[in-house]
Amino acid sequence: MASARWFSPVSLGLVVLGGAVGVAARAALIVPLDGTHPLVVPAVTLAINLLGSLLLGVIVGWLDDRHARWRVLLGTGVMGGFTTYSAFAVQAVSTFTAAPVVGLALMVVSLFGGVLAAAAGLLVGRRIADVPGEIEPLGDAE
Repeated sequence: MASARWFSPVSLGLVVLGGAVGVAARAALIVPLDGTHPLVVPAVTLAINLLGSLLLGVIVGWLDDRHARWRVLLGTGVMGGFTTYSAFAVQAVSTFTAAPVVGLALMVVSLFGGVLAAAAGLLVGRRIADVPGEIEPLGDAE
C-alpha cells in the first residue's frame, strides 16, 4: 500500500491562486471603508466571515472528496483568503477596548454565527450534491 503524498505542487499552486482571489475580494469590500465610522470595518469583517463560513460549508458539502482540486482551490484558497481570523481577532480586541459590550457581541456573533453558517452551508452543499443528511466530520473541513 502506497502512502499518500503530503505535498503537492499543484495543490499548493491552487491554494495560492485561490487565496489571491479571496484576498482581493475581501480587500475590494474593506479598503474603500477606510476612514469611515470605527464600527463599519468590524461589521463588514463580520459579514465577510459569516458569508465565508456559509460558502465554505457549501463548497465542502457539495464537492466532498469527489473533486479534490476544486475543493482546494475554492475552499482552502478562495474562502481561506476571503475570510480572516487575524482581522477578526484584532478588530474584536480593538472594539472591546473601545466599547466592551459591542466588542463582546462581535466575538459571540462571529464565533457562533460562523459555526451556524458553516452547518447551514454543509446542508445546502449536501443537497446540491444530493447526499442528504450527511455532515462531514469537522476535521475533514478545510
